[in-house]
Amino acid sequence: MIDKTAIIHPTAIVENGAIIHASVYIGAFCYIGSQVTICNNTVLKSHVIVNGLTKIGCNNYIYQFSSIGEISQDLKYEGELTHVEIGDRNYIRENVTIHCGTIQGTGLTKIGNDNLIMVNVHIAHDCVIGNSCVLANNATLAGHVEIDDYAIIGGLTGIHQFCIIGTHVIVGGCSGVVQDIPPFVTAQGNRTTPFGINVVGLKRRGFNKNQIQAIRHAYKILYRSKKTFKQATKEIEILAKKQLIVQKFIDFFIRSTRGIIR
Repeated sequence: MIDKTAIIHPTAIVENGAIIHASVYIGAFCYIGSQVTICNNTVLKSHVIVNGLTKIGCNNYIYQFSSIGEISQDLKYEGELTHVEIGDRNYIRENVTIHCGTIQGTGLTKIGNDNLIMVNVHIAHDCVIGNSCVLANNATLAGHVEIDDYAIIGGLTGIHQFCIIGTHVIVGGCSGVVQDIPPFVTAQGNRTTPFGINVVGLKRRGFNKNQIQAIRHAYKILYRSKKTFKQATKEIEILAKKQLIVQKFIDFFIRSTRGIIR
């Protein structure tokens, strides 16, 4: 079904069965597979491939030579019906690749709203990206990676499969992430090393003075106190009872499966 208000360039191919909603623009030499849904006002610039069981939300801008919904590079993948789901108001820049999920994972690769995904980013099978994240040029996510809201991933950074990146984290460019990074932490390096909290960024996002002080306190307990992880967790749990924002650390520790960077 193609809405009558959609604009499709004559050189684009839209397979029968695809659902194209109102005011979608599909530029020159794009290919849209038969199981794809594209919602209102989304723009595909040119030479974009969208395939598989893929749903793209509203008001997205997808730039040339991006490939969305293609089969996973996981060698265990055998053609199972798995999905890609992209929310609203995302900017997906040139040459981005986003692969479908696998049955060994959740069966879904999911991207939220208001993200900026820059040139040459690769998002592998079963990844989950939250809202308002920035993935800079050539960032590479292996399978099953989770990135929480407001995280920033620097250019040329590689993230190991099953790693979790917490909310408001900044990972510097050219980093290698092999363990989970707790919320609010700034880290960088070949084996990412924490080096502080982005106080300026937290102020810009509306955190008040008491919240920022509590976050810094929790960071110092975790990384500067020389306590074991178990001891630090207990102390942060006590702090969280006084400052609710610190509970994000505890919630993250519960989710972590690869251990956190320290």
